[in-house]
Amino acid sequence: MNLSKNDENHNWYAIFTKPRSEKKVFQRMLDQDIEAFLPLVKTVRQWSDRKKTVEVPLISSYIFVQMEEKDLYKTLPIQGTVNVLKHLGKPAKIRSVEIENLRILSGTGENHQIESCINVLRGDDVEVVNGPFMGLIATCVREGQNHRVIVKIDSLGSCFNVNIPLSFLRKISKKETVKA
Repeated sequence: MNLSKNDENHNWYAIFTKPRSEKKVFQRMLDQDIEAFLPLVKTVRQWSDRKKTVEVPLISSYIFVQMEEKDLYKTLPIQGTVNVLKHLGKPAKIRSVEIENLRILSGTGENHQIESCINVLRGDDVEVVNGPFMGLIATCVREGQNHRVIVKIDSLGSCFNVNIPLSFLRKISKKETVKA
């Protein structure tokens, strides 16, 4: 699962899958040498006789692929694949910063250097510089003494709320957000 491909023609796209078949479709894509990413999180599931920690997709029914747009047709015959996520009739491109945010939320993100914190206000774009979500780029919402970071994935129309201490945040400029 090499997520560092930086070819200008290779973009990230979201592939919609049948419900509860994300892991199988992901493996089938890897078997066909398709560059794919499936963000998984560990959660505890309760059955009548036991509890078990299982890995489930962070976003149900989506797998992310990095390839040229003209090659997206190769994903459709894979068993369990439904369609490519589209915006205005064209395959929706997912920004690399959004993929990196998903990697961090799913616990597969890379470590980044810790920097000193500055005053962060509601609506500011921030980068998490410490803790398990290090490297996450998000929008800060201030509520009393706590800070809540809302991670927006615009191309999917999804948001996640994460409570993070102020000392773990660094204010970033709009230019930094767009570049990533």
